[in-house]
Amino acid sequence: MKLTKTLLLTVGVLAMGSVAPCAHGDVTLTTLVSFNATNGANPGAGLVQGKDGNFYGTTVVGGANGYGSLFQLTLSGTLATLISFDRTNNGANPGAALVQGSDDAFYGTTANGGGTNEAGTIFKVTTNGTLTTLVSFNGTDGSLPHAPLVQGQDGKFYGTTELGGTNQVGTAFQMLTNGTLTSLVSFDNNGYSPYSPYAGLVQAADGNFYGATYLGGTNGHGAMFRLATNGTLTTLYSFTGGGDGANPYAGLTQGADGMLYGTTFYGGTNGYGTVFRMTTNGTLTPLVSFGGTNGANPQAALLLASDGNFYGTTKNGGAYTNYGTMFKLTTNGTLTTLASFNGTNGAHPLGLVQTLDGSFYGTTANGGTNDDGTIFRLNITASPPPSFLTVGETGATLTLTWSATVGETYQMWYKTNLNQINWNNLGSTIIATNAVMTTLDATGPDQQRFYRIELLP
Repeated sequence: MKLTKTLLLTVGVLAMGSVAPCAHGDVTLTTLVSFNATNGANPGAGLVQGKDGNFYGTTVVGGANGYGSLFQLTLSGTLATLISFDRTNNGANPGAALVQGSDDAFYGTTANGGGTNEAGTIFKVTTNGTLTTLVSFNGTDGSLPHAPLVQGQDGKFYGTTELGGTNQVGTAFQMLTNGTLTSLVSFDNNGYSPYSPYAGLVQAADGNFYGATYLGGTNGHGAMFRLATNGTLTTLYSFTGGGDGANPYAGLTQGADGMLYGTTFYGGTNGYGTVFRMTTNGTLTPLVSFGGTNGANPQAALLLASDGNFYGTTKNGGAYTNYGTMFKLTTNGTLTTLASFNGTNGAHPLGLVQTLDGSFYGTTANGGTNDDGTIFRLNITASPPPSFLTVGETGATLTLTWSATVGETYQMWYKTNLNQINWNNLGSTIIATNAVMTTLDATGPDQQRFYRIELLP
């Protein structure tokens, strides 16, 4: 029998089609800062990278006065405390991530302190540490803001408070850059209404804001809602507490597909929380139920990274039981645990940010040298592309051997003619168990084929 099968040797093209590092290969977790109370303690949210390249963030307590701090971190890991909150004048216990406005200043909230009511504040701070208190909540207009602000397409800022408002169970508000505050919604805990929004808002491509309440809804396990800029609130979905999840703690992230992706702190098959996908009209699909070993109790929003996948953290679970994890999630719900925190390198991780070089930076609420929390960097070294090594034939069966990275997922493709537009799958996807893998193709006699092996994201 004449061997007419031919290998296409331009192989090993990465599926994501991007030069940015993807979640393949070796994962290296580096602790950059261990907080020590003096420079802050117990971050309540992740970092934001400013236009100057530095990172900015807050700690809930610690600092010179014990009421929290606002800091700057260089890419090399040098930390500078810019603000120590003092409770009365500039608020206390900032637990939300900062957002950089179109004016280059950072905007944020403190959960407590500020004025005679001590119901929390909204502030503006420049990169040199000049802080201006814009709003001191009084209870009627809101109380206990936990969530980050978002600047809308109209230039105004939008946010939520967990408590306060007409019914004392939370608000959604709009704020001008000069601090003029307008309450858009006072949530209501009578009947089946959603209430107590712990999460912030996200403005979707349709111009509306979307958010979550930790409590309320038809079943009392929290709900998802849509908020128009004029204050019209629409409940989209009420969690049941079952396989769909319960008690959403974090805000939503809109994917490239237009869908909204989020998490619940509890619920799911095992009770440890879920990841879900939701359309803008409220059709919800559970994607992941955490099981403890792969994480438990996600409390931070997902990050849409440069490779098109989502990255996130869980507060608990992982290889060390209760210290938390960092994970990668594809849009079809395939979850890969990237790191398990062990206490020494941090515990209870929060939100993530990705830099242009593909590295991820984040914070942990606890752990580190002093158990006051950490700042970490996670690098993922890309796996090498696969390549064909040998080809052999036994009867009508072709044996292809190719290089691989253990644990990675691959797809073998073939064509019978290079003029074909599309490649055909040669079997299902393959998870590599060795550095050299073998694929058999029983093609029959005298069949011409061209092959390609692809590393999947």
